Parts: sequence; structure tokens; C-alpha cells
Amino acid sequence: MKKYAIFVSILKIFFVRGIYLHIPFCKQLCSYCDFYFSVSQANKEAMLQALMRETVLRRRYLAAFSGEPATLYFGGGTPTVYSPQELGLLVETVRSTFDVRDFVEFTVEANPDDLTPEYLNGLLSIGVNRLSIGIQSFNDTHLQWMNRRHNAAQAVESVRMAKQAGFRNITIDLIYGFPQLSDNEWKTTLEQALLLDVPHISAYHLTIEPRTILGRQQAKGSLDPINEEESEAQFLQLHTTLLRAGYEHYEVSNFAREGMQAIHNSNYWQQQPYIGIGPSAHSFDMESRQWNVANNLQYMEALDNGTTFFEQETLDAAMRYNEYILTRLRTAKGVDENYIRKNFEKKIAAYFLKKVKPLLQKGAIVKHDSIFFIPAKLFLQSDLIVRMLIY
Repeated sequence: MKKYAIFVSILKIFFVRGIYLHIPFCKQLCSYCDFYFSVSQANKEAMLQALMRETVLRRRYLAAFSGEPATLYFGGGTPTVYSPQELGLLVETVRSTFDVRDFVEFTVEANPDDLTPEYLNGLLSIGVNRLSIGIQSFNDTHLQWMNRRHNAAQAVESVRMAKQAGFRNITIDLIYGFPQLSDNEWKTTLEQALLLDVPHISAYHLTIEPRTILGRQQAKGSLDPINEEESEAQFLQLHTTLLRAGYEHYEVSNFAREGMQAIHNSNYWQQQPYIGIGPSAHSFDMESRQWNVANNLQYMEALDNGTTFFEQETLDAAMRYNEYILTRLRTAKGVDENYIRKNFEKKIAAYFLKKVKPLLQKGAIVKHDSIFFIPAKLFLQSDLIVRMLIY
């Protein structure tokens, strides 16, 4: 532990800090969503004040790391339930609290039906330089099944308007791997996505979580998940189509044109330090993790009363190794044998080398110099592969 603490102290000057703000409101409940939010917006104004209050309280959280925060990310929930002017209050609080004027990357998640030319210009005016649009599908029947508020035409139009407003760094979200989606429909979805000519695409295989609408349907026996063969076929279709179109498959669910990888999210996968503000938001300072209470009223009351609004855990050697394996093997960068040898106990390094050997023999993991990585075409199996390496 002492060796690790010294190593962390030396490296802190090289790390890029990021700030995430969780906007815990949505106008409608999507059938697949397991993120924390409320459909009631009765406390929107009070929450805005609470978010600003927490921002100021967190001023010193990453003080040991030099340099200004480089990335700002508004996620949710749906950040666009707030006007650009309201979001601007949060931005000014962040800027004044952390003494930063501009961010290398400032992302706002948005629903297609919230975006108008006026709204987009408002986002630009507060410094947003990256837009993440939750399209999910270009098929109206599928959008209705997902309980999305927008339709396919609005999805296409939102990207067109964003480009016309001046946004150049745009990412869109897509969902695949659900029973209603045929291979041909998925092919059509990808073709439409490519026609939009955006520099980044995030495509997520549907995971049915117990607390969602779909999870409850599955528990009642009224919904069957897609079979493994169809999942694999749709994943490979995604992988092949986007690679041929010039995208790099740099993380399990993320594809980018050259130089357009998501900086903020990549920092998560590279275990960079960050602050999470808002209900359910997580923070990481390389030595511990902290997560806020996932309840709007409890969060606001705790901030009002000056009581604790979060839980925290210190990471031991095994936890740090597991997080390194879990996050890095999701990416094309993989894990570094030299890093493992230098930063973890000998028994942990020996464990990794023993467990990775059969995976190398099967081709589930490839080694180049000191780097072990999962071939991108096998990313869909990454969770299973990672479990075999967890200490």
C-alpha cells in the first residue's frame, strides 16, 4: 500500500481531471432505462440550486491533482429538461469554483425532440462543444416499443439542425440486440446512421435490467431476450459496417473517426480521476470511490442540512487490480503487463499471467509486446473474458 501511495503521488501531475453532472429528470420513462432519474419535475428549481451547492462543496475533492479540469459532461436523466440559460448557471458555477474558462471537451446529452435551432444556439453560447443525441433507433415501431418521445424523422432532423447550428463533434446513441430487431432492420439502421455522417457512434446491446419496464415484462414471462446467435450476428454486422466506413472500434460500445474519441468517457476507462455531482453520481480520486445517494429528496435535504449525501469506499490492491482489468479490457488499449508488475503485488501479477495464458491460447486475448487486449470483433464477449481474470 505504501508503494502504491508513493506512485500515486508522483503521477498525480500527469492526470486529466473531469467533472460529471447528473441531471436526474426525464419527461418520460424509457422501457429499457436503469439510470437514476425522476419523471416528476416538481423540484427542478430546487435541484438546480442543490447541484450548484454541491459543486462548490466539491472544490477540494481533486485538489491533489494539478491543472484545471479538462472535461465537463452533463448526463442523466435528460439534461435538456433544463433550458440553456439554466444549464448556464451550472456552467458558471463550475467555472468559478474550479477556476476554468474553457473545457477541451464539454458534452451535453440531449433528446432529439428537445433540440431546436434556438436551443442549439443556446448550448453553443454556454460553451458546449460536443453533443450526444439519444437517437436509439430510426424505426418508429421500435421507438414506440422503447417508449421514446421522438420519432425517426425527428432523430434525423436533430442531427441536421445540430450541424447547421455549428456543432462538429456529435455522437449518436443506438440500441441493438432486442427481439423485435431483425438483421435487415439493423442493417437499415446502420445505413441511416452513416448517412448522418457523424464523427462518433455509440451502439449498445440491450441489457434487460430487473428494475426496468422490460425487466418486469421478462419476469412475468411476456418478453424473451434475443438469442446469442442473433446477438452475435448483429454485433458483427455493427463492427464490420462501421470499420468499413472508417470508424475505429475503440471500446466495446463506441466507434469514432480518427481523433474523435470521447475524451471524458475515455478517461473513465483509463482510470483518470473525476468528480461526479448530482444524485447517484460517482467520483474517483485513484484511492477511493464515492457515490451520491440515488434519491432526489434525500440528496437535496442532506445538502440543505449539511449532512452526508454520499457513501465511500477505499480501494485495496485487489479492487484496484479488478478495476484496471474491468475498465481497460473494454477498450482497444488493453492492459499492460509492465503496469501490472509495477503497481500490484507479485501474487496478483502471477495470478493474472496464469489466468491469461489459456485465453491467449484460445485467441480470446491477443498480446502485442507487453499489451494484452481483446480483439474488437470479440468485444461482445468481454464480460465473460474479464470474469476469468478477476482476482
